[in-house]
Amino acid sequence: MDWYESVMAVFTYRHFIMMLIGAGLIWLAVEKKYEPNLLLPMGFGTILVNIPLSSAITRVTEGVVQEGALSLLFDIGIATELFPLLIFIAVGAMIDFTPLLSNPVMFTFGLAAQAGIFLTMGLALFFGFDIKEAASIGIIGAADGPTSIYVSARFAPHLLGPISVAAYTYMAIVPLIQPPVIRLLTTVNERKIRMRYASRPVSRRTKILFPIVVTLVAGVVAPASVSLIGFLMFGNLVRECGVLDRLSHAAQNELANLVTLLLGLSLSATMTADRFVQPATLLVIGMGLVAFILDTVAGVVAAKVLNLFLKNKINPMVGAAGISAFPMSARVIQRMGQQEDPQNFLLMHAVGANVAGQIGSVLAGGVLLAWLA
Repeated sequence: MDWYESVMAVFTYRHFIMMLIGAGLIWLAVEKKYEPNLLLPMGFGTILVNIPLSSAITRVTEGVVQEGALSLLFDIGIATELFPLLIFIAVGAMIDFTPLLSNPVMFTFGLAAQAGIFLTMGLALFFGFDIKEAASIGIIGAADGPTSIYVSARFAPHLLGPISVAAYTYMAIVPLIQPPVIRLLTTVNERKIRMRYASRPVSRRTKILFPIVVTLVAGVVAPASVSLIGFLMFGNLVRECGVLDRLSHAAQNELANLVTLLLGLSLSATMTADRFVQPATLLVIGMGLVAFILDTVAGVVAAKVLNLFLKNKINPMVGAAGISAFPMSARVIQRMGQQEDPQNFLLMHAVGANVAGQIGSVLAGGVLLAWLA
């Protein structure tokens, strides 16, 4: 009876809400297949940490600190920034920069589409968040989960839960977010524009030098970005060097799967009722959606501006692929292009913009770290 009374004394409606949120994340992972590798462990972990008197998180009982497994994972993997950086190695090993290197103009969209990060920062400041909290909210617009986690863990760990949920959920539903925004900003004729494929070959030497050069340039421009861009480019170098195939495959599969699993469980340590169920959480999640929309707008507008000066026009939809949600955004652009013209193939162009967005999002995170650290 004493145990029952102890449980009921700490159980509130907020715990019940968080358990429903955890169940909702599991449903999104299983039924909708939205980022299941991350949302499923995060959802189950959310249930674990909100069970009254749960041993999954660290708590103090009669003056004695009892370490929780999920809290320990958070301290080891998130607080030290280790898990997001390991994910970057895996992501780098998965990315083929050939479409970008064969058509370098796509770099423009990878940079332009990060504008939503900084515009959303201004919105967050307007709503009363401090500058570091605003940066953490704005970085949701990077459409890059590891970058969002890395920056928010540094600047606003108390917002890490809603920021992580927003970042990964919106990445998963890019096919729902981007099309209406793109249609609003473009005409039918613009969406029908066909683009020539670049015939410029990309040598193996170029592919090997590219990650090294990008790391050096980013390190000089924004030294705070070295960890982020360096781990991403190291993963890509492992892929392209041609002598580490086994490690490349391991990074793409075993490393990515294991660290993603641990990352999801670790993040759930922040999904406690007292930290998550509050009005600021809804505001953070809402502004994350605004950031994604503004990124899409910025990419499309950048393409339309470039078309004022180019003889061979760019399909403005390709600019929207400049966000870092790889490869979902590129697939969206390909599908929308073929809806307007079944013979229009935009995938490789969109992939070029999409991988440029991966670099752009990491650089944007590095700029914020350099500016505010």
